[in-house]
Amino acid sequence: MAFEAILFDCDGVLVDSETIYVQVEREHLARIGLQYDLDEYMDRFQGLGSEDFWAALDRDHRDLGKGPLPENFFEELDVATMRRMETELLEISGIKQLLNEHEGPRAVASSSRLQRLIQKLRHTGLFAYFDPHIYSGEQVENGKPAPDLFLFAAQKLGVSPANTLVIEDSSNGVKAGLAAGMTVWGFVGGGHSHDTHAAQLEEAGAHRVVDTHQNLAELLNNGAHA
Repeated sequence: MAFEAILFDCDGVLVDSETIYVQVEREHLARIGLQYDLDEYMDRFQGLGSEDFWAALDRDHRDLGKGPLPENFFEELDVATMRRMETELLEISGIKQLLNEHEGPRAVASSSRLQRLIQKLRHTGLFAYFDPHIYSGEQVENGKPAPDLFLFAAQKLGVSPANTLVIEDSSNGVKAGLAAGMTVWGFVGGGHSHDTHAAQLEEAGAHRVVDTHQNLAELLNNGAHA
């Protein structure tokens, strides 16, 4: 039986933005003494909502004896990130073909702030494929890895969580989908994917991992359900 609906994360699944985010974030964090191994950084922070991400970085900064993060840190980071997004952001290869072929309910369920999420989808020509079902972690009480956002999106679509598929590229997102009682497939087709990416998603509990949207489309067309 086909899935009743598909919920897509955005960054690293629909748009190739994670590479930009990670590069800019790690550069800015290194300047204030916070240096992270790439695998550790991705496993800890990828998929977190903005408030949880900021709180974790602030704790790390305080643990170094440096006190709270610099007052303008996130404002400067946001400006630098969006400057690169405006010139470099692309959709991930194969996603438009998949969406053109897919029939049935679908939504975006992303930790990104809603305004930024809409900007990224419009910039890459993906907005119309999902409008009005575009949902942000800002709209729920608890961000990923809590299940709130995925349950919220399923409710808006009017579908059962038990027969909903989640496509996620982060461990936190995988855990959120599982906590919502959904089937979760990990995605490692973004430019930010690294050597241990698939293993991290499998360890988080992903039911399977796919590496391209072409492979994802084949699985969906063949009726794969786990």
